[in-house]
Formats: sequence, C-alpha cells, structure tokens
Amino acid sequence: MQFIKPDININFIGKRKIAFFISIIMIIISIASLIIHKGPKYGIDFAGGTLIQVKFISPANIDDIKSGLAAIELGKSSVQQFGDLKDNEYLIRTDRSVMTADGFSSRVKAALESATGKDAEIRRVEMVGPQVGKDLREKALFAMFYALLFITIYISGRFELKWILSGVMAAALMAAVYFLSIFNVSILFLITAAICVTLVFFWALELKYAMGAVVALVHDVTITVGIFSICGKEFTLPIIAALLTIIGYSLNDTIIVFDRIRENLRKYHKNPMETIVNKSINETLSRTILTSITTLFVVVTLFVLGGGIIHDFAFAMIVGILVGTYSSIYVASPILLAWQRRGKRK
Repeated sequence: MQFIKPDININFIGKRKIAFFISIIMIIISIASLIIHKGPKYGIDFAGGTLIQVKFISPANIDDIKSGLAAIELGKSSVQQFGDLKDNEYLIRTDRSVMTADGFSSRVKAALESATGKDAEIRRVEMVGPQVGKDLREKALFAMFYALLFITIYISGRFELKWILSGVMAAALMAAVYFLSIFNVSILFLITAAICVTLVFFWALELKYAMGAVVALVHDVTITVGIFSICGKEFTLPIIAALLTIIGYSLNDTIIVFDRIRENLRKYHKNPMETIVNKSINETLSRTILTSITTLFVVVTLFVLGGGIIHDFAFAMIVGILVGTYSSIYVASPILLAWQRRGKRK
C-alpha cells in the first residue's frame, strides 16, 4: 500500500507567500508574549531557589499547605498540583535557596502534616543557588548558539564546498561572543546580535543553503519558545535538551529536501527553479510525513503516559516536530528560490 502516490504534485511553492505570512504572525506573537512576560518563565534550574515535591494520602487544600510553609519561613512559596489528581502530589517552589541539610525534609514534613492534618511524604527536594542558575542559563544559550554555528559549517561544506570560509566565519563569531561576554555584556543580546551578523554574512558570501537552514532553525526555536511563554510553562534543563533535539530533527528534514533539490538541479537544469524546488518537496513528502508521524506517536505517548516529570519535555517535542516539518517545506526551501531570483536580478 502506498501512503503517498509517487507522482503527487502539490503546489507548495505557490503557497509560500501565505506560509511566510503565517510564520511572521507566529513569530510576532511569540516575541510579543516574551516581552509581555519579561522573558521566559525560568524554572528552578535557571532562576535558582528550592523545589519540593510532596505527596499526601488524600487531597489537601493548597491554602493549608501554604500556611504550613509559612510556619517554617517559606510563606512566599508557590504551590501547584502535580501529575494526576488522584496522585495527590504537589510542587512547592520558592525563590529562596534553602539549605536542605540538617533535617530540612523532616521539618517540612512535620509542618505540612500539622497544617493539613494528613500524612505527607517528601518525594523530592532540589536546591539551586542564584549564581548557579545564572551560569546554567548562559551555558544553555551558548549550547544552542554553538549548535547553530556548527550546523552552518556542515551545511556550507556539504552543499557549497565552502568548509574553510564558513569555519573561519564561525570561529570569528564564537571568539567575538566569548570575548565580549567577559565584559559582562548580556549573553542573550550578544547571541542575538551574532545570529543577525551571521545571516548578513550568509547573504554577502552567498551561502544560500546555510542561510535557508539557519533561518528555518531560528524560526522553529522562536515559535517553540513563544508557545511555552504563551502557555506559561517553565524553562528547565530538559526543555533546553528538547530544543537542541528539535534543532537536530528539523535540520535532518531540511537536509533531505536540500539533497533532492541539488540532485534535481542537475537533472532538470533547464526547468525553472520554482518547478525544481516544488518537485523536490513532493518527492520527499512521503518520507517527511512518515518520519513525523512515527516520531509524533512516540512523543505523544510520552506526553500522555510519561508523568509530570517528562510532560513539558514531551510537549516541547510535539510543538517542535510540527513546526520543524512545516519549516522544512515552507521556510527553508522557499529561501533558496528567493535567492535564485536575487541572483537573476543581479
């Protein structure tokens, strides 16, 4: 049985203006949400503080839990239900980095049992200092930035044989960002500026494949982060792992399409570029959809059955797979077409 007919010819490129409009709207909404919320909602990994996971034998009132915490000087903590309702588990977060030794768990357990009148079990206690949280934020940003730069070297070398040029450019950008970060310049500002400079270099040096891939990856990460901000979900280390996974997944899709475009440019060099790009997308469509569906099946299973610990990671993966598949078709490939028209004008 054939999932998609080999001779299918959907006019993806003909709808690229509509797709660009949708992408721009999603990016604007994502950035607006981040501005309104003053950046992502950082979890304990990045913001610092103390997290306590507690389980009761029966449902407990959140106000009672807060009054018990106030008795041990944790009155400003936030409390929310965690996992399934039947589990009677709660997450307690405070921005204070409390020393968790010297019977801290026992004091919390006794205070909660006294306030709620129910037996409590302390399942987990985590403490991260504010400086450690800041260091982790910076390292997470550097990880994504370096991943993008190494991707540009690979794409430029594989498709345009410009290994040395792209390598020198990436090394110069990494050195500049690292040097300026020593002077306490905002890491987020530096990396944003470096990515903009990278795209300008791509345009000037005519690294069209690398530009298409990086724009698609920035598109995917921005929208995923924006959706997390809109939904009020926290950014933790597992979410950074999910974003790096999304970058790899989206890049893989993009490379498959780029490979087919390069092959068809040799076979049908007399045809218009628009026809070649559209034909290449259609020829790889079956593989793209099947890969996305099978991967989605796994992450949706994790989302539904994986429990609270992995819930946000799975949610990020679901969003990233959907957006990454979309960008491989409607963002990365049309940029090559735009570049072709720029070349003709020149």
